Formats: sequence, C-alpha cells, structure tokens
Amino acid sequence: MQTVQQMDLPKAVVADFRVGHIISVTGSKVTATLVSTGSDAESARRLNKAVQIGSLVKMPTQGSVAFGIVSTLSTGNPSPSPEFGEQWVVEIDLFGEFIVPDEPGPEAEASYDLLRGVSQYPGLDEDVYAISAEELKQIFRRPRASNVRIGTLHQDSDLPAYLVTDDLLGKHFAILGTTGSGKSCALATVLHAILGAHPFAHMVLLDPHNEYCRSFDGLAEVVTPENLQLPYWLLNYEEMVEVLCSRDEISRSAEAFILKDAIQTAKRSAVEKEDDNRYVSVDTPVPYPLSALLHNIEAAMGQLQKAEQAKPYLRLRSRLENLRADRRYAFMFSGLSVRDTLPDILSRIIRVPVDGKPLTIFDLSGVPSEIVDVVVSLLCRTLFDFAVWSERDQAVPILLICEEAHRYIPQDGGRGFEPTRRVISRIAKEGRKYGLSLGLVSQRPSELSETILSQCSTLFALRMGNQKDQDFVRRALPESAEGMLNSLPSLRNQQAVVVGEGVVLPMRIRFDDLPEAKRPHSETASFAHQWQEERGLDDFVGRTVNRWRRQIR
Repeated sequence: MQTVQQMDLPKAVVADFRVGHIISVTGSKVTATLVSTGSDAESARRLNKAVQIGSLVKMPTQGSVAFGIVSTLSTGNPSPSPEFGEQWVVEIDLFGEFIVPDEPGPEAEASYDLLRGVSQYPGLDEDVYAISAEELKQIFRRPRASNVRIGTLHQDSDLPAYLVTDDLLGKHFAILGTTGSGKSCALATVLHAILGAHPFAHMVLLDPHNEYCRSFDGLAEVVTPENLQLPYWLLNYEEMVEVLCSRDEISRSAEAFILKDAIQTAKRSAVEKEDDNRYVSVDTPVPYPLSALLHNIEAAMGQLQKAEQAKPYLRLRSRLENLRADRRYAFMFSGLSVRDTLPDILSRIIRVPVDGKPLTIFDLSGVPSEIVDVVVSLLCRTLFDFAVWSERDQAVPILLICEEAHRYIPQDGGRGFEPTRRVISRIAKEGRKYGLSLGLVSQRPSELSETILSQCSTLFALRMGNQKDQDFVRRALPESAEGMLNSLPSLRNQQAVVVGEGVVLPMRIRFDDLPEAKRPHSETASFAHQWQEERGLDDFVGRTVNRWRRQIR
C-alpha cells in the first residue's frame, strides 16, 4: 500500500507529526488508533494537544489528502492500569480534501485550496497527521470572494474567522442558541461587519423587544407605530379577516363572506380609470376610504329581510368603529383622507435612498399583541411582492431578519398565523431568485419549522443545553459536523459553531468583542443590585400607570 512517504506530495501538506493510523473507514467517518507516546511526557502532551475535540487532522489517499475534524476520543480496550497498555481511539468527521497536482510546483509548496467533500478515501492502516499552525492558517485564510471578519478561530485565537458575504446572504442564514447564549450580540456583530463593508446595504430587522435601536444608533431608521403609517388598505383579504372578524369559526365564516364583497366593491369604486377595474382583486393594494367599507357593509345589511340576519354585519361595523377609536391602532386605521402612500412607505422600509441608514428596524414592542402577527405578515409579504415585481436590472437586494422566528414559523402548523408562515416560507424557497434574503434568529430551534430552517444554508449554532434542540439542529445542518455539534452544551458566551455555504469550512469561532455602545439592549435585570435598596416614593408606580394607559413607551 502506498503511504505518505511514497507519494510525491508537496511539502505544504506533509506534517512531521504522526498521531495515529486508520482502523476503520465509513462514508463520512474515519476511526483511528493513536500512536503510543511511551514514557515521554512531552510527546504525550503534544499528542493530546493535537487531537482535542474539534482539532483538524489530515490523511493521505491515492492522489489527494483528506482532511477531517476530531469528533470523539475514547479508549478501545480499557485496562486496569496504563502500564498494561491501552488503545486510544479517535473518530474523525471528513469534510474536505486537497487534490495533489500531477506535477507539484512552487505554487503548490506555498499554498493549496481545499475542496468540500471527499472523492478519494484514505485506506486502512494509513497514517493520520496533525495539522500544523501554518497549514491551519492556509486552510482558513481570507477567502478570495467578498468577505467580512466576524471573530477568531477556536483552534488559534490569532487567526481571524471570515464569512463569505454573497453565499451567506444569497442562500439565507440562521442564528440559533438558548437564552443568554449571546444570539443578539452575535447578530449585531454579523450585521455591523456587513454594514461596515457595505454602506449602501438594504436591511430590514423585525425587533419584537426593542433590543437593537441602541446597537445601531445612527445607522438605522427606527420605525414604530408612532412614526409610520401602515394603512389598512395594504392588508390583503386574509389579514383583514384576522383583524376584523370573530374568532369562533361559525361567526368568522359569515363575517368573512360579507367582508370580501365589501372590500372588493370599495377598491373598485376607488379606481379612477374604468379599464383598471379588471386588475383589481380583493388583495390588490389599492387605497380606498374606510367610510366606503362601512357604507358597503351597511348597504348590504339594509337589503336583508330578517333582523336576526344582521348580527354579522353589526359585529363588523362595531369592530371597525372600535379600531378607528383605539389609539393603539392609529398607525393603521387613523386618518380621514386617503392617498396612495405606498411608494413612500416602501422607500422608507427598504431605504431607497439609503441616506446614511442602510438598516430599518421595526420596533414591534408597541404593536398590539393581537395583531402583531398581521403586521409581520404585511411587512414580509410587501417586501416579497416588491422584490417579485421589481425590474431585474434595477432591483436592490434586501436582507430580512426575523428575531424570535419561532413565533412566526412554528413547527406545529396549527400554531401561529398561517399567512405569516406562508410568506416566510415563500421567501425561504424563492427569495434568492428575486434578491430577497432571509435571516432567522431563535432561542427555541426545535419549535421552528424544519422545512423552512432547512432552506438556510448557513447556521450559527450557539450554546444549547436542550437535547431536543441539539437533535433538531443536527438534522437541519447542511453538512456533516457532528464533532463540533457535540460541543454545543459546553460553548461559552461569544462562541459558536458555524457551518454551511457562508464559511469556507465548518469552524468553531469566538465572535469579536462589541463596544458597549453597539451591544443590543438585552441584558438580564440585575436582581442582586436592584434589591439592595428601598424604592423611594418618587411616583414611579404612578408614572408607569400613566404610560400604560396612554400607551407611551
């Protein structure tokens, strides 16, 4: 059998430190026994350092060198005492290879490119070699494609970790981790890195807890219900039904039937040109006065022959009048005059022109909880429709980031708002064709839709202690990286395992430090500090009640 010494390999891929030899090869795994260290303590220390969990190793094949990640360490035949000899076993996940050129030249001596996947497998009894510091530097060197730095490698804190921008954004990404693992800071680090390199980006961030305004102060257009109008006529039929109709199925069905005719009549009446009427459906975003909708409902009610049939009409009318009077819904149902503000709304949301603020943050914390799903559905659908109908040569790529994504795309199809789930699913499946990218952030990975998450080609996995979450992430991974995933429960804050198209190779990283001013406002309240002193009589409770009643944050 041809060994590494017999092969004409470039010096760059031959290491002088052999750590073991292969005893088993499967489709994606290699099992090897470690070499005996004898009584030399320094050799034992060097061996242990070379084959830690997550370490990279290499193995020669016929015409290539295969690379893998150490995933498991064990003792093959335990003995009562080391003097009797033990077999140390290491499992290795294969991830890539270097094809040896037929005639190695000076350029092969200096550097080499790794290819994802393995086409030629190492044989039994072949040697396993440790990766040198220089080789590690070559493997994780700065990509040739557009890229940004987000942190450093776990194996060597002096080596930077890079993301490939187009592959990260063009094929969607997800940031997953348990509460307190640093998801918000991880997202802020990634976005700041991208915005630093791309000042004319177009990003939209759905922020349910008002965490990110401080982090992107000066770089973001912060949108709240107080400073933006999302007029009711932008809602499609399903969203209007969710807002206006009763919850019980029988009443809802009757009211929805009435509402459909009333909306369509109001929209067609609002169109000035008769020829345009044929293009108007119940879902077309055509401005129409709310008074016209009320008039159509009352007119239809006036044609009834029995008074008891008027109940669904009365419920719809009452609901509309209540929404118009409720200050919390002013961003959607206020205003007597109706004009076509859709171009202005879209320009502000997607930042055209950017005007120094490439990010739009939607602060959803002030949106009434009963319609927050409708607002998210409206925003996501509007962005998708805009991307679909944009001229291809004039369209601008847009990144949509959904914080608390499990609220909108739950694994259980019976939960959540179905239109929201449907539009995010369409963005995940079709968005890349229209330049609309998706970023998902969640602390409950196992509650996410597995179908939608599988469309994310890059995953940032932060600390996870829940076995159900770990198993879910493992199934959703775009490539094998079991050894790294096994370390998820022991990851520290600021650490993550990153796999997929957005990185050259699977890697465990530590995110760069964020300055205090750029950190999201997501810290846990300090009970120990706040409970050390008496709360004074400074009308704190009274002010809170006043803000509560007036809906002022």
